[in-house]
Parts: sequence; structure tokens; C-alpha cells
Amino acid sequence: MTLAEADPSAREPDVPGGDARPRAPARQDDAKPAAQGQQKRRKTHRKGGARAEAAAGAAGIAAADTDTAETEAEEQGPTRTCLLTRARGPKERMIRFVAGPDGAVHPDLAARLPGRGMWLSARADVLDKAAARRVFSRAARAELAVPADLSRRVAEGLVRRLIDLIALARRAGQAVFGFEAVREWIAAGRAGLLVEAADGAAEGRAKLLAAAHAVSGAGVPVVAPLPAALLGRPFGREHVVHVALAPGRLAGQIAAEAARLEGFAPGGGIVASADGTE
Repeated sequence: MTLAEADPSAREPDVPGGDARPRAPARQDDAKPAAQGQQKRRKTHRKGGARAEAAAGAAGIAAADTDTAETEAEEQGPTRTCLLTRARGPKERMIRFVAGPDGAVHPDLAARLPGRGMWLSARADVLDKAAARRVFSRAARAELAVPADLSRRVAEGLVRRLIDLIALARRAGQAVFGFEAVREWIAAGRAGLLVEAADGAAEGRAKLLAAAHAVSGAGVPVVAPLPAALLGRPFGREHVVHVALAPGRLAGQIAAEAARLEGFAPGGGIVASADGTE
């Protein structure tokens, strides 16, 4: 019995001028085009997914570049943001830190070391909290070692900077010391900043301030960041209580450093000398 006889539906429709013929069974080769089409669709899908992943990666890189650009723009501006408090202020009144090649945090008081700067407000309590909360490691996106005495190191560094700046002003003829010399500068209108010993007698300071008010009416700015023993070092003396500085860049720098040191030694209560000894 033939296929046509067994299954009449397998007989092809009548064709004019021809007899009904049995339908040929599907060959295996006929399935190849369909399989090839499915493979092409899979490849296209994979390519599309790869393109999407590449686009997402490019978007992530672009976002990271944007963050870096914003950080660099902030580094170039006149103000900085404290990593802990988020308060903004002049960079001269804040402390910059960098990650050293040894994987530790280092203060950069002159703000000149290479690398991304990490800025904090010039206060000992801010530094201590930042160390406890791993603020430096999060900012650097790497685990950093924070010295246990970081606040002390910063305070000692600021003391050294103050001594060096006052010594520079003395060599430039922009600083005098001693009660009488300071009072003469005040009377002549030459004093732009008074630096008083933190442990000096209040009476002598009051007299100089009164003299400054009598001359200008507005008085003269006064800072008291160092004890007499340290204030005497720039002048080669054991103790100096009164110093007058001429107006200008050096006086401004000394006032800024004194303000930064105030956050670590309020009222000039220095806990260590410039060479690190008690």
C-alpha cells in the first residue's frame, strides 16, 4: 500500500492536467535555514547586550571623570570643604592632608604636596573624629593608616611654621620685639599686627592695645599663639613677650597660621614645643 492510499490527506491537490501525487516527506536539510536564523538572532541579542554593557561602563567612567573634574575644580578654588563637617572656608584656615606612598595620612600644612588633597577644619576635635570614622580612607578610596598623634603633629607643624614666618619677617626688617620698640611702631603707625606671648602679662598687652586705639581708633589686630619661650626663638632670645609686624603679606600669613593653631591649642596653650619636646 502506498502513502497516498494509506492517507488520502497526503495526496497533493489536483493540478490541472496532472494526476494527484503523494507529498514528499520533509527533508532534514529543510530545518537548517530555521536553525541558522535562530543562531543569528542569538548572536544579535548577545551583541546588543554587549553594547548595552559597554554603554553602561562608558557612562560609569564618564561619571567618575565628572567627579574627578569637580574635585580638581574645587582644589583650584579659594575655598575648601571640610570632609567631616562639610563646612566651607578659606583654604588658608583649613588643614590639607594627603595619602603618602607608605599608605599613611600626612598633614600638608603648606598645601604643596602632590596628590589629591583631603581638607579638614583646623580643629583637633575634627581631626580626631575624622580618624575615628575612617573619613580619610573613604575619601581616598583606599585603606589608610592614621597616626594616633595626628593632632599633635599638626600642632607642632603649625608652631614651626609660625616661628619660621616670624623669623623671616625679622630678617626682612618687618618685625620688632620688646615693649618700647613695639610701642614706637604703634605710635608711628607702622604696626599692622601685634603678636603677644600667650603667657605674657595682661597689663603690658593692655597698655599696647590702648596705645594702638589712641593712634588709629580701630586699633591693631592681636594674636597670641605662642608662649614667650617659643616667641623668643625667631629673635635669638630666651623669652619675648611683645612683637610688632609691619602690614603686608607676611603679617597676613602669620595671622592665618595663628588662627589655625588656635584650633589645636586654644588660648596659646601649646602642648609641645616646635622640636616635639614637652
